[in-house]
Amino acid sequence: MSRQLKNSISLLLFFLIFSPLFAQNQKKISLEDVFKEAAFRPKTVDGINWMKDGRFYSAMKTVDGFPVVVQVNLETGEESRRLIDGRKLGIDFDFYAFNPDESMALLASEVESIYRRSSKAVYHLLNLQTGQTRQLENGEKIMYASLSPDNSKVAYVKGNNLFYEELSSGNRVQVTDDGETNAIRNGAADWVYEEEFSMAQAYEWSPDGSKLAFIRFDEREVAEFSMQLWGDLYPENYLFKYPKAGEKNAEVSVLVHDLKQGRTQPIDTGEEADQYLPRMYWASDSQTLAIVRLNRLQNQKDILFADSKTGTTKTILTETSETYVDLNYNDHFIFLPEENGFLTTSERDGFKHIYRYDLEGNQIQQITQGNWEVTQLVGVDLEQKKVYYLSTEISPLERHFFSIDMEGRDKKLLTPEPGTHAIRMSPDHRFFVDAYSSVAEPLKTRLMDAKGRLLKTLEENTELQEQMQTYTYRPKTFFSFSIPDGTELNGYLIQPAHFDPAKRYPLLLYVYGGPGSQNVVNSWGGTRDWWHQHLAAEGYVVACVDNRGTGGRGKAFKHSTYGQLGKLETQDQLAAATYLASMPYIDSERIGIWGWSYGGYMSSLALMIGHDVFKTAIAVAPVSSWRYYDTIYTERYLQTPQLNPAGYDNYSPITHVNKLTGNFLLIHGTGDDNVHFQNSVELLDALISADKQVDTFYYPNRNHGIYGGNTTWHLYRMMTNYVKNKL
Repeated sequence: MSRQLKNSISLLLFFLIFSPLFAQNQKKISLEDVFKEAAFRPKTVDGINWMKDGRFYSAMKTVDGFPVVVQVNLETGEESRRLIDGRKLGIDFDFYAFNPDESMALLASEVESIYRRSSKAVYHLLNLQTGQTRQLENGEKIMYASLSPDNSKVAYVKGNNLFYEELSSGNRVQVTDDGETNAIRNGAADWVYEEEFSMAQAYEWSPDGSKLAFIRFDEREVAEFSMQLWGDLYPENYLFKYPKAGEKNAEVSVLVHDLKQGRTQPIDTGEEADQYLPRMYWASDSQTLAIVRLNRLQNQKDILFADSKTGTTKTILTETSETYVDLNYNDHFIFLPEENGFLTTSERDGFKHIYRYDLEGNQIQQITQGNWEVTQLVGVDLEQKKVYYLSTEISPLERHFFSIDMEGRDKKLLTPEPGTHAIRMSPDHRFFVDAYSSVAEPLKTRLMDAKGRLLKTLEENTELQEQMQTYTYRPKTFFSFSIPDGTELNGYLIQPAHFDPAKRYPLLLYVYGGPGSQNVVNSWGGTRDWWHQHLAAEGYVVACVDNRGTGGRGKAFKHSTYGQLGKLETQDQLAAATYLASMPYIDSERIGIWGWSYGGYMSSLALMIGHDVFKTAIAVAPVSSWRYYDTIYTERYLQTPQLNPAGYDNYSPITHVNKLTGNFLLIHGTGDDNVHFQNSVELLDALISADKQVDTFYYPNRNHGIYGGNTTWHLYRMMTNYVKNKL
């Protein structure tokens, strides 16, 4: 563990020891504080965009209930003028973007979410010189509008077809005409790409604005999933394409449309149709397009260079793995101008690091190395020969910003403050905005220069820090312990507000535990963390342990669960509960566990397999069998059900229902497009067959997040009552 993290923990221990001296006038953290008042939510600095002359950035804030975009001077940190005023325009927009010469702005209003990352909205074009606005497509909602790099056009997706409009004339051009719901998608990702490859927009402008590269999804042979939407006299069936593990995927192709010629060129991505094409990157010449290709089992990744004029391709780089090549977490690719090659990241040496290659795919330099992970390749400054990145080098529990030269030398830490840092760097690499927090401090947002010198604090959340002094707040403390094979696991602990080591307290474990995830981090908490604080105020010890398979600690640790999801993770959660039960202040007869999604899968397994350890479990929106989940995520870690049936069935909660002896609360939204309600239906059916009595609650039409209106309050109040009654 790092010196800085140890120092921060020492401060927390000091707080924990002496806080009773100051606690007489403090109040408990209530459910109302967390869910009605959002009392512990830090202020953020939203909508930051770097401006073209390098002296300003823009930021969005709310004034009198309307969005306003202001220009901020980088040297002074002061607002210089208002660029966009939502009240004057009469537009309550949620998003804005400038074209490159900053003469036009694109505003999105009435944003309507579709799935996790997809949405449609009414888009407005604002002439920043005249103040005139007009709506694209006469105010009809469209998707993924983006302005061209040459300042002359705007592209968007409507009805699964790709369009662009010329700004000067308003002339509208339809690039594709075969788009059809649940059949063909152009320029917009299908459900499984959106969810598992973290992409929604599936088209890219070339750097000179003369071409549009886009991905076409032919999902006609993908099976439809049906969700019933409740509310009318006769419920509506909502049908969408969802490829479950081992089933047919969409056939995907890449095309490039030349705007001047009005011609669309298919790109040769190989003869194999059952593959993935999840990434595209334009070179600066607007001629070469890099395409990432994965095979179905995701254990081979190819980088192809395509000639956008002829459609021919060349395989530049291939990476293989005995498990999987990690694309979803922290994959990066940056073309270097003037034929200086490209940068990308790889786990090939056991940890995610940055590599430089020439344009023929020959390795020039491994730029970073060590037993730690690069978590984000932020940018490259060729003039200064600097590479900027975030990593776990200080601690796997933290994220810090570094610079290093192109030869892998002269590494500098730019964010020494303990905690988790998120970075937005200016295109000229002279400045960056650092948003960071720790378990001891809420979010701080600062404007820095490239050498790590503070220019201005943009938000310090001083009011929140002062407010925290009025509550019996117990910051997380970190711990680690070894499991029988010698592997060390990291965890955090929240003790009750007026902790008495002579007393014995019930323990609730929080778990997610999925591949590459990480819950044990040194950062300010979210809603679930503050619910845990409420439980601590009510006399519960709350803990969380990152099991094997989670992220931040290298390939061997993360890939250890390959082919057998649920096995090692459950062993580790049982080991964590046993370790904590050995503490004199833990009541070993009152240990519970809860989780959501993968965490619901884990809490279900833990209660069934660990029935002699756990008394109570809550599973929210759990996977009950990986056979019901999607192709990309599931097959990445388990191969297909046809190749690895035991990997799908041996650690399905459905397989272990006969072992259930404790209290079990099963919760799901019936409108969950991600982990389908089917999972809970099938699990409950198996529990009935095993003659097991359980508690269930279902939220009509709610998706995987189970929110909207009074829903979140209702959910957590119910879970609180269950914990209090059953643990």
